[in-house]
Amino acid sequence: MIVDLFSDTQTRPTPGMREAMARAEVGDEQSGSDPTTNALCERVAEMLGMEDGVFMPSGTMCNLASILVQTRPGDEIICDDQSHLYNTEAAGSAAIGGVSVKALPTRVGLYTLEQAEAAIRIPQRTAPRSALISIEQTTSFSGGTVWDLGTMRAIRDLAHAKGLKAHIDGARLLNAVVATAIPASEYAAGFDSAWIDLSKGLGCPVGAVLCGSKDFVVEAWRWKYRLGGAMRQSGVLAAAGLYALDHHIEQLAEDNANAHRLHEAIRAAPGLVFDPTAGQSNILCFSVTGLGITAAEFAAACLADAVRIRAIGRDQIRATANLDVDRAGIARAAEVILAKAAVFAARAETPPAGSPRLQPGAHSQ
Repeated sequence: MIVDLFSDTQTRPTPGMREAMARAEVGDEQSGSDPTTNALCERVAEMLGMEDGVFMPSGTMCNLASILVQTRPGDEIICDDQSHLYNTEAAGSAAIGGVSVKALPTRVGLYTLEQAEAAIRIPQRTAPRSALISIEQTTSFSGGTVWDLGTMRAIRDLAHAKGLKAHIDGARLLNAVVATAIPASEYAAGFDSAWIDLSKGLGCPVGAVLCGSKDFVVEAWRWKYRLGGAMRQSGVLAAAGLYALDHHIEQLAEDNANAHRLHEAIRAAPGLVFDPTAGQSNILCFSVTGLGITAAEFAAACLADAVRIRAIGRDQIRATANLDVDRAGIARAAEVILAKAAVFAARAETPPAGSPRLQPGAHSQ
């Protein structure tokens, strides 16, 4: 059996979730008569403290619909340079919305209030209009770092003062909630749009729920139609979401703890480099720069011993704890990662056959 830490999107529906899906009461989503879908949207909107919600096939569509509702062609949006929105959504905002992206340089996906303020353009005819600013909570490709609530609110208030909309990519917002004990409604308070993913830590096969004001959701629905996301008996899928909200929230805390356990077990491994913020939620990132190999090579070596992790750059590895990997799986992953790191570190320290060793005080050319 493979210990799969590639992503929390790799999970399979649990038996209880499958049963809930099979028993779901359904109708026609497009006419507003699917009771299970309606119940899910109401539940998530209440969690986020927002007026209304719309069930989307994916979080990517949530981000895109939010941008399309709250910008116009030629506008510019602001986000961090490691965000999912910027890196892995096929440039949908540009291709479909005609919107450009200003990606702020960050270390772990967190930009500062000062960066945000500097990024907002002074209105002029020759420049794009700054229209929306996005915060990803938690960060996806930056180690699951949790945004500070005070910083989020300061950026939100700055955006509104400058005439911008403020958006939360909440793919793993609930991981931040269980890590900090701050309710989702506190994180989302005052933001114009926010969403949570169902197919990541919550373990559903598909779906996300986008929330905002009633007027916002009316327009988000319009884009859902245009993008081909409107469904019929979507209650079969929504039932999985309701089940997850009832049964898998506590699992998110265990996933966070498992990522922390993995960090503790491998943090002293030779050649692996961790950011000081590592291990805040269910994602653990580290660099293999000290091993003399690429991240892809390290990931392939681990997979050969049935541990699947993800190379997310030349040097960066991401391991994501999820409900399909228990503590024993985490221990096995740590064992393999430590062993592979030791092997590659030893090779990096051993000069190729026939090459002279430098004597103390000598200098290579």
